[in-house]
Amino acid sequence: MTRKHQSNNPTGPQSPQSPPSAHRAPPGVASLFNTLTRKVEAVVPREPGIVRMYTCGPTVYRFVHIGNLRTYLMADWIKRAIEADGRTTVRMVQNITDVGHMRQDAVDRGEDKMIAAALAEGKTPAEIAAYYTAEFMNDVSNMGIRPAAVYPRATDHVPQMIALIERLMKRGHAYESGGNVYFDVTTFPAYGRLSGNREGDALREGVRVEADPLKRHPQDFALWKAAEPGRMVKWESPWGPGFPGWHIECSAMAIAHLGEELDLHTGGMDNIFPHHEDEIAQSEAATGKPFARHWVHAQHLLADGAKMAKSTGNAYTLSDLVARGFSPYDFRYLCLTVHYRHRLNFTFASLRAARLGLDRLRGRVWQLTCDAENVTERSASRSKSAAMRRWQTRFWQAVRTDLGLPAALAITWRMLGDRDLSRGEQLALIDEWDTMLGLDLLPTARAWRDDSTLPDEVRNLAQRRVVARERKSFAEADTLREQIRASGYAVCDTRSGPRLRPLLADDALVGAISAPDQTPSRLAEPDVAEFSVLLYSTFWPDDLRRCIESLLRAAADVSLEIVVVDAGVNDQGLAWLRERALDGSRIRVLRADHVLGEAEARNVAIRQSRGRYCILMDTSVEVVGDIWQPLREALRQPRVVLAGPYGLVTHDLRQFEESEGPDVDAIEGYLMAFPREAVRRVGLMDARYRFYRNLDLDYSFTLRQKGVIDAATDPDRAVVVPLPVVRHEHRMWESLGEEERAKRSKRNFDIFLRKWHHHTHLMTSPGTPTPAHNPPESADGE
Repeated sequence: MTRKHQSNNPTGPQSPQSPPSAHRAPPGVASLFNTLTRKVEAVVPREPGIVRMYTCGPTVYRFVHIGNLRTYLMADWIKRAIEADGRTTVRMVQNITDVGHMRQDAVDRGEDKMIAAALAEGKTPAEIAAYYTAEFMNDVSNMGIRPAAVYPRATDHVPQMIALIERLMKRGHAYESGGNVYFDVTTFPAYGRLSGNREGDALREGVRVEADPLKRHPQDFALWKAAEPGRMVKWESPWGPGFPGWHIECSAMAIAHLGEELDLHTGGMDNIFPHHEDEIAQSEAATGKPFARHWVHAQHLLADGAKMAKSTGNAYTLSDLVARGFSPYDFRYLCLTVHYRHRLNFTFASLRAARLGLDRLRGRVWQLTCDAENVTERSASRSKSAAMRRWQTRFWQAVRTDLGLPAALAITWRMLGDRDLSRGEQLALIDEWDTMLGLDLLPTARAWRDDSTLPDEVRNLAQRRVVARERKSFAEADTLREQIRASGYAVCDTRSGPRLRPLLADDALVGAISAPDQTPSRLAEPDVAEFSVLLYSTFWPDDLRRCIESLLRAAADVSLEIVVVDAGVNDQGLAWLRERALDGSRIRVLRADHVLGEAEARNVAIRQSRGRYCILMDTSVEVVGDIWQPLREALRQPRVVLAGPYGLVTHDLRQFEESEGPDVDAIEGYLMAFPREAVRRVGLMDARYRFYRNLDLDYSFTLRQKGVIDAATDPDRAVVVPLPVVRHEHRMWESLGEEERAKRSKRNFDIFLRKWHHHTHLMTSPGTPTPAHNPPESADGE
């Protein structure tokens, strides 16, 4: 067995807890939804100053999956919320179930997971348990989950389990049958109050195996099971050799380490029945005392809308996320965005969004530390401002109201935009609040600011850039910034000079685009490249890769930037894109959080272009030679504003035919080039074109029309230029049925015809136009 990541803190639960923040939360009491009472209630411990908390841990026959980790994160955040003001300590106990519960025939069918795992891997159950326990500790450490006070192992507490069973038998709540011991549910009238599962027939739904004829009642559950012949793991007991049932373990370990009355018990929704229901029954029947005052449960985590299961391949582990290039803290951030009592639908798209959010938050905190050196220390010594106190109240009120972490995270972002706060106050609040969020924001920022780790060549570039800025040679400074970026570092100019940090995973991605018309425009900036190739990628990453690689091969000595607007690259494609984008400054990726309309996406790329000439290209096109010189020469001709290898002409503005030109009415959108300066004159594409077809006609006419000053002035020219390119299958077109093709094409052509039907002067060979009110079903041009 191998793992794909290693812990930064391999000692696991023995590692020291994070040092307390210099800024504590204001006094307050956390409230949580109590599954037992169905109400949000304050967590008030029996003993002031200490909360006794038990959380159900892993069965260590495999790696824990991310659904388990979400539940463990909930427990971690509950512990942090209660301890935030420094007045209360949480003594948390989390069990390790390292013993199987099934009989030998179930083992033979692979149902006893502990023993089946041992048999499959050629190890003893103890070896399997030790290995996966260590991996569990590794995972929780990497997730930033603070260690529990104790991690009791079930195999170390079998005597306590036997003693608890004996107490139940003496009090008349349990009976022996065939070497097995069962809890008699009929002796505990309160059974079912946690789950609401009180009817006899419904109780049967909770048993984990088929009905047992040795039971008095079908709903009774096993406390001890007799060992059948050939069983590997068993213990001696007053009822003969056997092994404990599932539920008795937690009661025995909780009582052993926290006493007979707990303040708080946590777990997942799937633990409510039968596990936690049975814990309450057997514990309270044995002691005569309330077992736990407060029961808190995390909702299910779904994967792509479905329940996680090994058989479906969606039971993701932390290693699976790390192998795909994510950090454990990316998943922690994702869990912060969804309330613990709501289902979390995990997708890699949502995880990418979480990573971007965490990167931005860490980057913002890093920038604050750069701009406010030593401000935090000074602000700590003076009283808090009114604005700071207001933000503090909002944050902790959200946290203490049923662990409202999504609201607290939103408050964190809003606080960072509050101009009434000084940078020092913002950092002080981040320092305080991160003791709750657990994102290591300030430690990460301070580690990034350690210039001693910078490579010499990067430090030299940064020093040269300072000199260039002092000379006001801003073009040279921008070039040096790009070289620093190509070396894997981002630079931030501060009052104290430039600060550098490693590029984050999504630094090469400008950010998730939700409103395309709000994308910043760089059209007014000076040219930084000769050509900007503008691509839009949705669902076919292989086409995108083929297109980009062909461009890079053909542009070894060309001043080129490639701007990719991405709305659908899969994980494999994204990893490749990120690698290429970070490997130099020729590729920039702008990620959309939804599929954009064709014109919207193209406009985003045009706004971000910085080349003298823009080339709109479809990813179905592969470049196999020098396209640059022919395009360069064509666009330098008088009044030429548009060039490309595929031209179209029309005689009536209704039917368009391919033409070798050289002068044509329109250039097809597979590859159309135009000066960036022309965009500043004519504007962007018409955003009404959500489908690609006929958008090229519209923009060709737009570019050419702006050259018309009066009736005697000829329009600007569009010319065909033979280019060494190959057109492959157009995936979008081929993915649609005939009816859908016709519908989308007609919709776009209607827009085109209503807009341009009077502009016959734009045709190179005009004929007699037909009435505009009756457009055809489709157009030949694309």
